[in-house]
Amino acid sequence: ARRLVWPTVYETIIRKTLRAVGLVAGVLMGQQLIRVLIRTQVDNPATQYNLRRVVRLVMSLLIGLIVLTSLFTNWYTTLLSLGVVSLILGIALQNPIASFFAWLYILIRRPYAVGDRIKIGAITGDVVELGYFDTTLWEFRGDYLSADHPSGRLIRFANSRVFSEYVINYSWPLFPYIWNELSFFVAYESDLSFIRETVERLTRASIGEEMLERVQLYQTILKDTPIDELTVREQPSVSFRANANTWIEVVVRYLVDPKETSPVRNQLFGSLLEELKKYPDKIHFPKSNLR
Repeated sequence: ARRLVWPTVYETIIRKTLRAVGLVAGVLMGQQLIRVLIRTQVDNPATQYNLRRVVRLVMSLLIGLIVLTSLFTNWYTTLLSLGVVSLILGIALQNPIASFFAWLYILIRRPYAVGDRIKIGAITGDVVELGYFDTTLWEFRGDYLSADHPSGRLIRFANSRVFSEYVINYSWPLFPYIWNELSFFVAYESDLSFIRETVERLTRASIGEEMLERVQLYQTILKDTPIDELTVREQPSVSFRANANTWIEVVVRYLVDPKETSPVRNQLFGSLLEELKKYPDKIHFPKSNLR
């Protein structure tokens, strides 16, 4: 009987393929183990998301390197091939490469993270996805809304925009709050001192204690900056403005979570009007027949 002899080249290919499959399987198992560790050891959701992205990228590069080394006979050929491919891709894919480096910049400098409410250029929204090349926002306000409410649209932009656009982060981790205003109109005949006292009392009762803690945090942050003469009120404030429509505008300023602006404003507005309407002899509101 004739004995079949495998050519040496086939043996080499099979051996390299089996070794590559084993290494890839080991990399994938390591990736799953790292994902479990991230999920159990890291509490911050945004940090978990970023770490998973970094692990996925590193593991993908390792798998690609394993595949390339299995196709070529030595490391010199592999590195040379990688250099040629990188040069070609660098010329053809300048914008995606810039966006990838912008992704690294975002991870390191943290101008925003998943879950933050930001404004970049003219668009505002919550970051729902931070990819290697682009960022996806769940838009708020937009072209058809004036309140802080989701528009229903997703906006995707290249990460490289962080190098050329200003980024406003309303969820800054050290101080994730903003000052907001609520306004309504009263007549000139109203008792403005009574209005100020009543509105400040009701607003303090609603959010005063929380605002006090937040402003104290803000003042602590300011101590570490060159800004040492800024006066920040620890309680909600009330101011009056003369308006062109012959009424006086009452403006209430307070501190709030940027994602709670509409609910807080609606709740506060309702409670203020309900209380102020109890004093028609001191507070006169605009009437439909008076302009």
